[in-house]
Amino acid sequence: MAQHAATPGLSVVADPTRARILQIIHNAPGARALVGKLADELGLRQPTVSHHMAALHAEGMVVRERDGRRVWYSIHPDQRERVDALLGPAPMTAATPDWSRVIDDLAARYRGTFNRETVARYVSDSRDLLAPRDGAPMLASRTAAFAASRLDDLERTDHHGKIPTVLFVCVQNAGRSQLAAGILRQLAGGRVVVRTAGSAPATAVRPAIVAALDEIGVSVGGEFPKPLTDDAVRAADVVITMGCGDACPVYPGRRYLDWDLEDPVDKPLDTVRRIRDDIDQRVRALLSQLFTDSGEQPAT
Repeated sequence: MAQHAATPGLSVVADPTRARILQIIHNAPGARALVGKLADELGLRQPTVSHHMAALHAEGMVVRERDGRRVWYSIHPDQRERVDALLGPAPMTAATPDWSRVIDDLAARYRGTFNRETVARYVSDSRDLLAPRDGAPMLASRTAAFAASRLDDLERTDHHGKIPTVLFVCVQNAGRSQLAAGILRQLAGGRVVVRTAGSAPATAVRPAIVAALDEIGVSVGGEFPKPLTDDAVRAADVVITMGCGDACPVYPGRRYLDWDLEDPVDKPLDTVRRIRDDIDQRVRALLSQLFTDSGEQPAT
């Protein structure tokens, strides 16, 4: 079995077909697959899949194992954590979430601010908003994070916090809005609360977006696509839409901007980089304006 010691760049999996190949291997029984099986599942010719496998193998993302005349491909052991970060952990036997514990833990976190009934209502509603999406990966942990974000927004709305809040909204919340949010978080740190949402959210942030941000030292961390809610809009000082049309509700006292940006879905990494850099310039201008409005001098 051939091994590669080199650490690959994320750009090799920015191609959507290669990302899908890794996902199929990642989720396959025994976490390995044959080219023929991959071709059948992808609806591609075997030579096309073999070309992609050669690229992934050359970058050390997969390893080959011969079994007679067959060749099995699996994810390189040194890259499993990276692939998990990009695609989410491999599926395990489904377990019933402990919703009572989720509610109890959040109720403890918000003790003195929201009662348990309010927390339970937000957990239930957040679960219902996330569950219909394809596969609903990591439903319990994502529900807890989404409910906490919404409760934070509700608290900010009630108390009109001094830290500005910016909400980025696009269609899938897996591309443009995540690029903008990642860059703003990196530049502003704790000086700005950053939120994202989608009018029709996908199930995961796209690998090309993760790769383009990683190149400039920005991590998406535990971020995932979230549906657009009234809570998020009401809590925001600035709402920036990116191709989602009239899906975003309008409330008085908010500043609304529409950024006309190319959609990075299924675009090559060079195009995603260009979109990222366009967003970077817009975010820097926005950040300067936010601090000018507040009387704070932005760091140079």
